[in-house]
Amino acid sequence: MNLFNVYPLYDITPVKAKGSYLWDKNGVEYLDLYGGHAVISIGHSHPYYVEKLTEQLQNIGFYSNSVNIPIQSELAEKLGKLSGCEEYDLFLCNSGAEANENALKVASFFNGRKKVIAFSKAFHGRTAGAVAVTDNKAIVAPINYDEHVTFLPFNDAETLTANVTEETCAVIIEGIQGVGGINVASDEFLKAAREACDKTGAILILDSVQCGYGRSGKFFSHQFSGIKPDLITTAKGMGNGFPIGGVFIAPKFKAKHGMLGTTFGGNHLACAAAVAVLDVMKEEALIENAAKMGEYLFEKLSKLEGIKELRGRGLMIGIEFEQPVDKIRDSLLFEHHIFCGYAGKHTLRLLPSLAITQKECDTFLQALEEVISVTA
Repeated sequence: MNLFNVYPLYDITPVKAKGSYLWDKNGVEYLDLYGGHAVISIGHSHPYYVEKLTEQLQNIGFYSNSVNIPIQSELAEKLGKLSGCEEYDLFLCNSGAEANENALKVASFFNGRKKVIAFSKAFHGRTAGAVAVTDNKAIVAPINYDEHVTFLPFNDAETLTANVTEETCAVIIEGIQGVGGINVASDEFLKAAREACDKTGAILILDSVQCGYGRSGKFFSHQFSGIKPDLITTAKGMGNGFPIGGVFIAPKFKAKHGMLGTTFGGNHLACAAAVAVLDVMKEEALIENAAKMGEYLFEKLSKLEGIKELRGRGLMIGIEFEQPVDKIRDSLLFEHHIFCGYAGKHTLRLLPSLAITQKECDTFLQALEEVISVTA
């Protein structure tokens, strides 16, 4: 049997990782400024994280949600405190797509509606409900019903207000679009969405799968605007590599048995990983570090020649160039051994560990300056 060939692969085989670094099978060291799509939040193989997962595995690794799993409550309590969202309830699942899928279901259960408003360049996942609100026809199969979805221009508050009606089930927004190009939702846009949903009874969902968990310099990027969504989805950095996702559910929603469900969501190992992440984030002040290092990178990048535009917040940074970014990305990877991502043809995407240091930032900045001078 062969693997189903859907991933274009770099000819690199990482075998070890520590902090912000990877080593391949040939012993080559790489600086990781991408974290496997914003997943590595506290650094690779953090000793406390490894200790807590090992300890949990030696006791019990898994049982289903048909029994008491106290570590779920520990996770919910710590997550509520660190995020400033203690009034919400938490539903645990396995991924960002699954979180968005369940958030859309909760919204529809609540108001009995099915029409959803999403936005240009949105990416919310690849499962049936999530992919329907994703603005990429290449990954929407004919079986993925999406006639109920209306796509509007991102950051256009006036158009948003005009299109949210008493028939709208939900409005789903990424606080900062990741795949779409590191586009930050403006305060005006988010406040308009909150007001329109309040007026019509629609549900406001903030997709914080990539832009959440401290990456922006606050726990959730929408917290800069002061709004409170009805539902918040999270995943990516939540488990530092162990699959876990969640939905923050406002008090207005009432749970009933059987309403939502999952086999693997909230299992012992996943929760141990997530609790360890929160402990490290708090102990090492990683949200504050994300804000500080993000500010440092923005300041230094703004002085480099050849950059068209900088977008993002904290350690979620988009660097747009006039020319296609593939040569820049490949040169950084293969010549300077630095992992970065991309978002569209012209935007380099940085999603490093929240524990990144100034020294590691400087290594990247020097390499990027050299690459730009050659490729410009």
